[in-house]
Amino acid sequence: MATFHQIISQNLECPICLTLFNQPKSLTCSHTCCKKCLHRISQTQSDKETINCPICRKGTPLPSGDVDKLQTNIPLSSLVDEVKTKNPTCTVCATDEKSPAVSYCQDCGKYMCKSCEVGHSIWKLFSTHEVVPVSEVFSGKVLFKRRRKCKKHPSEDEECFCTACREYTCCKCGMLRHSQAGHQIEEAAIHEEKVIKNISELKKGVKSKKATAENHIEFIETQRNEITSMFRKLNDDIDKTYEEYVQLLSDRRKALKSQVKHWSEKFEKELHAMEVESRQTISHMTAMEELVTNGMKVPLEKDALFAHDTMCDNLKSFLGRGDPDDRSPRGVTERARKISFRRYEKVDELCLGELEGYTWDVQGGDVSPPWGVKADVKLPSETCMACIARAPGGKMAVGSYNGGIHLYSPDGKLQQTVLKDVRVLRTGFLSNGQSVVRDTHNKMSLYTPQWEKFDVSFEMMSYYEGGWGGLTVDRDDNIYVGFGQSTYILIFTPEGGKAVRNVMCERYIPKQIFSFHNTGKVLLANESDVVFLDSKGKEGKVLRKEGMSAYPAVCRDDSVIVAWVKNAKGLVSIDRYTSDMKHVRNVITNFQIQCPWSWHYLQEFESGEIAFCTPYRLHIFDAF
Repeated sequence: MATFHQIISQNLECPICLTLFNQPKSLTCSHTCCKKCLHRISQTQSDKETINCPICRKGTPLPSGDVDKLQTNIPLSSLVDEVKTKNPTCTVCATDEKSPAVSYCQDCGKYMCKSCEVGHSIWKLFSTHEVVPVSEVFSGKVLFKRRRKCKKHPSEDEECFCTACREYTCCKCGMLRHSQAGHQIEEAAIHEEKVIKNISELKKGVKSKKATAENHIEFIETQRNEITSMFRKLNDDIDKTYEEYVQLLSDRRKALKSQVKHWSEKFEKELHAMEVESRQTISHMTAMEELVTNGMKVPLEKDALFAHDTMCDNLKSFLGRGDPDDRSPRGVTERARKISFRRYEKVDELCLGELEGYTWDVQGGDVSPPWGVKADVKLPSETCMACIARAPGGKMAVGSYNGGIHLYSPDGKLQQTVLKDVRVLRTGFLSNGQSVVRDTHNKMSLYTPQWEKFDVSFEMMSYYEGGWGGLTVDRDDNIYVGFGQSTYILIFTPEGGKAVRNVMCERYIPKQIFSFHNTGKVLLANESDVVFLDSKGKEGKVLRKEGMSAYPAVCRDDSVIVAWVKNAKGLVSIDRYTSDMKHVRNVITNFQIQCPWSWHYLQEFESGEIAFCTPYRLHIFDAF
């Protein structure tokens, strides 16, 4: 009869974890494994709908990818539960009355009662044997050491292993059953050494692979921290921009209210003057009335009579004058009504709006809106101004042929001079604060917000191939570069390299280029003409004034301002247009400049002021 240990070894052990079955699950191939072991196997497979048997490698459908839904081997589970509750008996005692086992010798493969354990311990031959408590064996804390006995020859150990049959055998069975061709017998110990060595190599591989995976996890964590840092910076930038815009809005509100106060006081002054005049008329009439009335007190004669007659004539003449005209104060109201507040409708417009209306001269005629000179600045390098561009932080960048970019505040103060060694032809700014600079050699470079040069190159045309031209940056940070000689506009990304596409300007030289923020269209200036181009270079509406040179700019709300220069007289007028080139109003009229027969540039500050730059001076206009 098989021993209790043999029953456990041959029937109730999971082939994966080598312990008593725990929640055994049956596969379609009839093999059984612990639920926990099958779950681990399913986690290592890419196919979650099928699980492969670890013994025969046949597939078993896995309902909903859940090992729990496999059929439980109920008879085997019951038998395991029964074995767990049944205390093993001593297998050493020679008596028929078997005493309960308290320990197990791993080397003898025997369960021992208390007395047999004492006898076993005093034998010098067994002094090196490993004896463990039965409770630890059945709790899984200690695993059995295998003591294989041949099923056909119970007294023989399975000391051999057939590599073809993949099974242990005793020496007798090895000669009888595994001596045919194709079978290969080796010592069980040698086979086990190979298995242990293979497991050791696999463990090394696991250790190396785990180290690689852990390094990868650390790298992922580094990337996570970097992304977190980037988005924290984005939030900080948003907060900073918000605070700056709040300040801009506050400043704009203050300026608008100042304008309202100006016009309110002006019209109040006019009405007050009319009121004073009328009150003086009443006082005059009252005085004359009193003088005339005095003639009723006594009979008048001689000089008194002549004086009374004179006063009566004066009063008659005064009464013959016309009554006060209500049209004068009504006219003041009508002129005040012309001044209105236009709110900017675009959600990205941060200047609130503007006051629209007209001043009134002494002759009663409409003239220019209430704009004037805020600052008039002499440039550091006379006759060397090459371009202007709206810069981050509310500044205006003025480029110089002699070298450098000068940054001015809206009140005309020079804040900083950068890139002093770069002979600047054109410049523009990306949405992240980086700047792109085109120099007089037609080389284009990209700089950080701190004016450090990036290691980026752009495949530009040389001056002899394409000539000079304008530069602008669109809403997607694409860089448009004009070439006057070839009448091309090349479009680059900030990554550099070759142009991603080009636009052919058929009839106009792209000396100045401006991009619209919302429509993606391009505005092109060609001395006397202002031309609209779509993304494919197709011409749209053209603005032109006879005998005048045009210098346009696209504002933050996609409206357009154009400086019209009368070169013969050196006079500049600035008009504002909608994005589809409908005239809105005149901003500046006949402003006198030096050096009219030259190049000029126009641009709007972030805070709404308008900058007009000549080779000598930077003029800044603002609403009063």
